Amino acid sequence: MNFEELNLAPALMQAVRELGYETPTPIQAQAIPAVLAGKDLLAGAQTGTGKTAAFTLPMLHKLSLSEPGKNRFGGKAIRALVLTPTRELAAQVEESVREYGKYLQLDSTVIFGGVGMNPQISKIKRGVDILVATPGRLLDLQGQGFLDLSSVEMLVLDEADRMLDMGFIHDVKKVLALVPKDKQSLLFSATFSDEIRELASNLLKNPQSIQVTPSNTTVQRITQVIHPVGRNKKKDVLLHIIQKHDWSQVLVFTRTKFGANNVADFLTKNGVKAMALHGNKSQTARTQALAGFKLGDIRALVATDIAARGIDIEDLPHVVNFEIPNVSEDYVHRIGRTGRAGASGEAVSLVCLDEEGFMMDIERFTKQEIPVQLLEGFGPDSGEIAEPIAMGRQTLWGGAGKPPGRDVMAAAAKAARQDMMQRIRDNKVAVGGGAGGQGPRQPRGEGQGPARPSRNGPAPSRRNGPAGPRFEGQGDGRREGGREGGGRGQEQRGDPRFDNRGDGQGRPAPRHNGPRPEGRGQNQARGGQGGGQDSRHGDGDELPRHIDPLKTTQFARLDLPNRNPVRSSGQPDPTRTSIDSLASGNRRRGGGGGGGGGGGGGGGGGGNRGYGGGGGGRGFGR
Repeated sequence: MNFEELNLAPALMQAVRELGYETPTPIQAQAIPAVLAGKDLLAGAQTGTGKTAAFTLPMLHKLSLSEPGKNRFGGKAIRALVLTPTRELAAQVEESVREYGKYLQLDSTVIFGGVGMNPQISKIKRGVDILVATPGRLLDLQGQGFLDLSSVEMLVLDEADRMLDMGFIHDVKKVLALVPKDKQSLLFSATFSDEIRELASNLLKNPQSIQVTPSNTTVQRITQVIHPVGRNKKKDVLLHIIQKHDWSQVLVFTRTKFGANNVADFLTKNGVKAMALHGNKSQTARTQALAGFKLGDIRALVATDIAARGIDIEDLPHVVNFEIPNVSEDYVHRIGRTGRAGASGEAVSLVCLDEEGFMMDIERFTKQEIPVQLLEGFGPDSGEIAEPIAMGRQTLWGGAGKPPGRDVMAAAAKAARQDMMQRIRDNKVAVGGGAGGQGPRQPRGEGQGPARPSRNGPAPSRRNGPAGPRFEGQGDGRREGGREGGGRGQEQRGDPRFDNRGDGQGRPAPRHNGPRPEGRGQNQARGGQGGGQDSRHGDGDELPRHIDPLKTTQFARLDLPNRNPVRSSGQPDPTRTSIDSLASGNRRRGGGGGGGGGGGGGGGGGGNRGYGGGGGGRGFGR
């Protein structure tokens, strides 16, 4: 089939030919005829499959056949509404609308938060045929009386699964109450959870269902590889890979906003121009970062999952998972940024011991075994073991095997919070005690009186604290109180592909070398790279609004913006992701732990992961 057979308007065909499109993708070949026939649509398609054109082209065709009505301001009435979960995706969709419809007498605009309302209001008053919007800003403007959706003929929910993950389900339902019941509705989603099916049953009337690719399918043209790395060596590995292969364009994914900033700063200081992209960035900064990345002025774009939604870059060659997602579907979304529209791409995952379980989940989800390549000098240190990933008051277990006890998980969360507080103190000193970010304070001159003592007292030393026992319940397979099998065996083994340590004589290095200090060491449980995050706020980088641990709100705005996940307008924070929703995402693994012991390795844990038994199975443990 070619585009000529789809019977689109001549003006649309001219634009399609100029863009170099000849053959529709599978989702386009199935969706376009259904939409032209006036049917509601329930479509399952991954990113990079051409789904934007699948609804944009027939929408433009249908709107070009009729005349618009008038809104109450005298301009064109809105006839088509496209809802997206993120600003970047909204901007990309509206750009596609303009590209495909440039020879049609149709007007469009995009509205989202993070920028001023007045230009958006002016455009809406003048009138548009097609409105692309994020739910929060749409309801804000509608609540102020600037939007009339009573003339909508077609409603599109793009990436509906992500909208639900971000907590927009109630907003979407509010929007549904504002549009006519006899509209045509299209729902596009990469996955079909129970919530998506419930939403579809309430929205769609006798829909035609299309499933182009299963939700666990990764693009075949994407070359995937795993590099086992030491916990504290990830940034060095990333820099090494970029410089060794002379990559000119790479998209790097982190778990948190702080992690994105940290990695971008490290790369820039070491000669690789990089910028961070996340929800705390202003819309202007996000737009500039994307533009610079597309033009090649920026070699590395370091982004959180939500901020990267909607990034559509032709021929993006490389994606790096700096931190492995705990939601397997997010892995598919991440690597789908490369290998788009038939192009080839490469996806690299830097996996430390803390994330092996996540990676095994991903392999089961995608039904494939991803090749492993060891990088000499960058593997885990001798004695390094998996530890919980602490994120504020929540902790994730991403290691291979049975998770540690509650006391260990709680201690990990506490250590992460202390690390975050230390980071705040360090940054406070760097900006001169929080003096508006104007640089270090100058020494006090004569006649100014003695220096005022710190109200908080001296910051406790954590880096060089006294030695003490490591979290109990790890190391020798016993928890305090004598219960056997609650921890990890000393030589519990995982995937032999990852075994790049030992004494050079075929004997593996022990997994634990006795008691460990309480102070902050290289194996301290963390949230990503550089500290645990509170998963309930934004991407996990913020403290709750009511907490100002340093009693300096001026400084708190510099490094740790205090934001509640619910806006003052009552709308959910659009930067929250499924990774942030840890209450429903904690990974619990059952099964016996397996006592350790030298020589043969401890008995492997059983349980719901399916990797237990006999100290073996295909894990990623070293």
